[in-house]
Amino acid sequence: MKVRRRGLLASSLLAGPALAQPAWPSRPIRAIIPYTPGGATDAMSRLAAQKLQDAFGVQVIPENRPGGSGTVAGLAVVEAPPDGHTLLFTASIHVMAKQVLKAAPYDPIADFTPVARTGQGPLLLVTGPRRPESRIDEVVAAARRDPKDWTWGVSSLGAAGHLATLEFNRLAGLAIPVTPYRGSAPALADIAAGHVQLMCDPILAALPLARGGQVKALAITRPQRSPIAPEIPTAAESGMPGLDFGSWYGVWGPRGLPPEIVARLNAALVAGMAEPRTVERLSALGFEPVAEAPAAFAAFIAADVARNAALLAQAGFTPE
Repeated sequence: MKVRRRGLLASSLLAGPALAQPAWPSRPIRAIIPYTPGGATDAMSRLAAQKLQDAFGVQVIPENRPGGSGTVAGLAVVEAPPDGHTLLFTASIHVMAKQVLKAAPYDPIADFTPVARTGQGPLLLVTGPRRPESRIDEVVAAARRDPKDWTWGVSSLGAAGHLATLEFNRLAGLAIPVTPYRGSAPALADIAAGHVQLMCDPILAALPLARGGQVKALAITRPQRSPIAPEIPTAAESGMPGLDFGSWYGVWGPRGLPPEIVARLNAALVAGMAEPRTVERLSALGFEPVAEAPAAFAAFIAADVARNAALLAQAGFTPE
């Protein structure tokens, strides 16, 4: 009996240090965002950050760290301790770093822990307001007649809009050149001014300009029309079946983030983004929440990267 009690005492002493680990979160959480305020990624990131703050009762502080095609922010997370107090909030472009950058400073898959995909939404294909074309099939016909009259603008290489651009060219059998910009705003400004003629961008950024007449909406790049813009046809309805691309957003931690912290973050984000008021807010922006476990998010990333890497290779894209 005495031996048994001593064994139990020894076991409790050995368990002591594990039980004494500090509670998480124990201080404010840094929400690192790779782009400037005002865009779709910033809006989605700040909304997700607020949900974590509501769930855990600590400050979740957004930090906009633009530069280096998103890698300035990525490095800030890669180099942070994997303790759940520094997280990356960004868009789908993050996972394509190795495919679009000649010397990516990290592996976006191996060096990060996927936490949750928070939302997704369609892209809007737009042209200049003075262009006579109102449908995709009209654009394709015009570009075949006068290919030198057409150029794509893209917000960033590897972004959803860039990948949709390559798919458009592939489906149309065209080689319309691509001009990369540093963000959506300057690219859309050049669409409005007529300096470039085509662009695919998240509906959050492009729809207000279409409604204001600065650009002309041609199609939604999803199989269904958007509830916030039911007057805009789908790509299939506008003459290009198969053009199905969307933007998506998520949260990552550094490599080695403990599974129990990942699980708590994921649960808080899934629940928070599904709250009725949040769903209503997302719907007003043209987005919808995503509910999936970390393992499902990792599988989604793998499939997305495989699809898009094949598209880039087929287009002969060379990392810059």
